[in-house]
Amino acid sequence: MNNPLLENTTLPQFSKIKAEHIEPAIDSLLAKARSTVELQLQATNEYTWDNLIEPIENAEDSLNKAWSPVSHMNSVINTDEIRNAYNACLPKLSEYSTEMGQNKALFDAYQHIADSNAYDALDIAQKKIISNSLRDFRLSGIDLSEKKQQRYKQISQELSRLSSKYEENLLDATNAWSKHITDADLLAGLPETALTQAKQTAESQNKDGWMINLQFPSYIAIMTYADNRELRKEHYTAFATRASELGPNAGKWDNSQIMEDTLALRHEKAQLLGFDNYAEYSLATKMADKPEDVVNFLEDLAEKSWRHARKDLSELKQFAKQYHNINQLQAWDIGYYSEKMRQHFYQLSQEEVKAYFPSTQVIPGLFSVVEKLYGLKISKISNFDSWHPDVNFYQIEDEDGQLRGQFYLDLYAREKKRGGAWMDDCVGRKKMGDRIQTPVAYLTCNFTPPTGKDPALLTHDEVQTLFHEFGHGLQHMLTKIDHLGVSGINGVEWDAVELPSQFMENWCWEKEALDLISGHYQTNEKLPDDLFQKMLNARNFQAGMMMVRQLEFSLFDFKMHQQYDPAKGGQIYKILNQIREQVAVMQPPEFNRFAHSFSHIFAGGYAAGYYSYKWAEVLSSDAYSLFEEKGIFDQATGKSFLHNILEKGGSQDAMQLFIAFRGREPSIDALLRHTGIVE
Repeated sequence: MNNPLLENTTLPQFSKIKAEHIEPAIDSLLAKARSTVELQLQATNEYTWDNLIEPIENAEDSLNKAWSPVSHMNSVINTDEIRNAYNACLPKLSEYSTEMGQNKALFDAYQHIADSNAYDALDIAQKKIISNSLRDFRLSGIDLSEKKQQRYKQISQELSRLSSKYEENLLDATNAWSKHITDADLLAGLPETALTQAKQTAESQNKDGWMINLQFPSYIAIMTYADNRELRKEHYTAFATRASELGPNAGKWDNSQIMEDTLALRHEKAQLLGFDNYAEYSLATKMADKPEDVVNFLEDLAEKSWRHARKDLSELKQFAKQYHNINQLQAWDIGYYSEKMRQHFYQLSQEEVKAYFPSTQVIPGLFSVVEKLYGLKISKISNFDSWHPDVNFYQIEDEDGQLRGQFYLDLYAREKKRGGAWMDDCVGRKKMGDRIQTPVAYLTCNFTPPTGKDPALLTHDEVQTLFHEFGHGLQHMLTKIDHLGVSGINGVEWDAVELPSQFMENWCWEKEALDLISGHYQTNEKLPDDLFQKMLNARNFQAGMMMVRQLEFSLFDFKMHQQYDPAKGGQIYKILNQIREQVAVMQPPEFNRFAHSFSHIFAGGYAAGYYSYKWAEVLSSDAYSLFEEKGIFDQATGKSFLHNILEKGGSQDAMQLFIAFRGREPSIDALLRHTGIVE
């Protein structure tokens, strides 16, 4: 049969890809990659970049370009057939990866190149790829005995399977719960946009009334606006117990054992390689040197933030008591009374703000911001193959008219789509002879879709999310590195990978930029000065609570991996509760099963690395402070960030690149100032 995954097309042929194409394509490309490695190893014993590394890179690029749309479709249009084919390939890919990492002849060949005279003639990116590869061979168990290598391979395959199963359970549990409502009074307090969305959801299932569910736009609307406290409690309970042994679908998609097994295997893998624990192993590829550096960094931030957080909660409790005579504030009250308090003290309503951020204005506005900063031109391409009608496709050109990148934009929440927002790589940049392979990105969000004839209206938080993911996309697409191993986000230390994304969020708080991205969906009026001033006044509203919440997640993730003891098991909620005692100001209810849906660390790449968000926020705040000094659209500063950070990918250490841009090492001062923790 013709297999669209094996056809050498520039972009994936999503409409042609069927579940039955997946396994044969991956089998074929894995076989080709293996034979390429064997062939190149046998061809000579005088190894060079050209006769060893480049042919292997090309074969693996073909494999990645086939797997990328499969993995993406599994996340955004999940079906049983795609899921089964995806899961059938995971152990094969894991086996290949481990096999290459433990291939002694290949390791020796890389070492031969590193030790040869030809090494000096290589460029900085090529040298970085070789040094990263030699490190990764060791992290794949190249030095282990055959028996231990075999165990390493089993662990890697099982971890891959568990990660996929965890994400599936979460997706299924999220899709399983909904509530059909026919009494309008139950939904009192909800804004018109949320009611219209709930009505649209009900209609799509041929029901009258309204339908609420656990997709994030529906959940957040209930938590923020529903006057009915019992409804908020019911919705919170369903959301906070997803994929666990508790709640409305107790035990049905339970991630408990998966989490235990994952932690045990990660610990065993780390110890096999000579590390004390998985936290230590995780830092081998990061900026932070040792676990104490990470813990000290987080605890220092917690100490600086805790008083602010306590004050935030105390003021909220006082407000709830005065407003509704609520004596005991519960987890399902926080969002609701926070919004009421924001409206009361700052006369700021999220709904009022949303009206100025229709997607039809925000997206071209985002492009204008990027065009002004870096001298780029972004244009829409109408003729492309897609996985869903909501998806759009764009290209980026630089000032010289050179095509620099392309991206898919998939903005709205729907069933069978994984929650959250992310950027992923579809095609990576590399040089092939005299031509460049154009990098292509997927930018995925889960915003509330358009309702009726109105465009989608984004909250200011969602606008920041879009800017965040676009920042990741820019690092992937604007790279000028010609070798895949360190082009784009490849090879960037994980605790620096959030720098370009968090950096972009700053423009969402500047009037000059907001004039580009705002326009009332009915009148096209720009965000008024008085409303902007209210947003600024409320910018650090509950910043202390938000800071300690992120620090709670970071410390929990890191210490859970650092303190793992095989004799005691994961002690997941014991450790989480200890961290909460240490840094949290609001204790959630006993039944809260946050860890069961913490997919960043159990199904994403953030295990013992969630701290990266805060670590990189120090970098991004400090980088942005230079724009505050020079002007937010200062072209020289924009070009410097483009050339020193975005274009360089992982070709040099993140600290070197930061210093090249900022002229010094990063300082925490800007982060504390931006979050209002110090004046």
